[in-house]
Amino acid sequence: MKTRETITLDARAQQRLLVLTHVLAGELDVGEAAAYLQLSPRQVTRVAERLRSDGAAGLVHGNRGRRPANRVDEAVRSSIVDAALTTLAGFNPVHLAETLAETDPTVPSARTVRRILAEAGVEPPRTRRPPAHRSRRERMPKAGMLLQTDGSKHDWLEGRGPVMTLVAGIDDATGAVTGGTFRAAEDAVGYFEMLAQTARRHGLPLALYSDLSGVFIKDPNRPPTLAEQLTGRRSLTQVGRALDDLAIHWIGARSAEAKGRAERLWGTLQDRLVSELRRKGIATLEDANELFAWYLPRHNRRFAVEATDAEPAWRSWPSDLPPEAVLCFEYPRRAARDATVGWDGGALALPRRRGGAGWAGQRVVVQERLDGSLWARDEGELYPLVPAPPTAPVLRARSQNRVPELVTPPEPRVPTERAPSAASTPRNPSDHPWRRYPAVRPR
Repeated sequence: MKTRETITLDARAQQRLLVLTHVLAGELDVGEAAAYLQLSPRQVTRVAERLRSDGAAGLVHGNRGRRPANRVDEAVRSSIVDAALTTLAGFNPVHLAETLAETDPTVPSARTVRRILAEAGVEPPRTRRPPAHRSRRERMPKAGMLLQTDGSKHDWLEGRGPVMTLVAGIDDATGAVTGGTFRAAEDAVGYFEMLAQTARRHGLPLALYSDLSGVFIKDPNRPPTLAEQLTGRRSLTQVGRALDDLAIHWIGARSAEAKGRAERLWGTLQDRLVSELRRKGIATLEDANELFAWYLPRHNRRFAVEATDAEPAWRSWPSDLPPEAVLCFEYPRRAARDATVGWDGGALALPRRRGGAGWAGQRVVVQERLDGSLWARDEGELYPLVPAPPTAPVLRARSQNRVPELVTPPEPRVPTERAPSAASTPRNPSDHPWRRYPAVRPR
């Protein structure tokens, strides 16, 4: 007894069966069928002959059901799945493929790794949001024209340590991360550190693009004060003052989408960097900063692109300003008569002023640098500060209840008679006009 074979045709094969049936019936010519099927007339003729001789089975591709010659070996597929579930758990497919390729060059491409994980039922660690329509701004043509910066508060250590904030900057033209540091919170020190790293590695940008954080602007929603109206500018924060000293134009973004390059960076780092921190077992802020310094060049090699204009726009650091003297905290003070300035409930001693002039009454700026040292800035000159010696103590009795020692009084002197002198006689006689009226006493 003959068994019937079941043949499954996909959508394309079903379309070919429909069109070629009309060709074999003489209802369509080969040219019209070729236009419908987007094939050449010769190919239509060849497929029609297979349909006439073999039936619908002639429309099935000959390689269906066969093992592909380039299929990844089962042992390699198993090792990829095991790594994704154990040592490299949480790595996205692209990151997983790149990490495995560092030690094994036979690892397939990221697309193949993604397909292997999907066939094994391994869910991706992150799901993509549906695309939204936005008009994307073109990149800046030169590197260094615009530096986007932001801070991301996240559980970077996944419960192994404290929740930290990563402050980083990304160049708008190339997408290269220029610097960054982990901090307990988003603060001015983090942005100072990021700017210092950027200046050392690349230079100073022309503009800085950030959100309207209080680190950059003081309460943007409040009305300007009278002093701000007269000067025509808002009061500067510590970071704002440093940007003004370095001639870096600050631009405040009104939404997170406006600085999308920085926001997309957090998505990448919260995936890849978190995986690397987990892989190394990092549990402290200090160790996280060390690993970030190791990770940063790898990230830039993978994601940075070439700028449209090869000539960079980074500016060199001004030679007359040391970086630590600009990226610091400044506080105005007035010098006292003893060449000291008040500080944190005490006083700081000013060294001898250059030129020999005194400090009394002069306005100086006290700098608190990132390394903890204190300096004074006066007319472009910098002076190191040290705590002033304590004031001289007031001498007091050791005990208020101490009985003073008895002192023998001197013997009284016996007055001797002597002739009155001219000095002992009254200057004015008794009948002087001044003596005619009684003295007026206060009531």
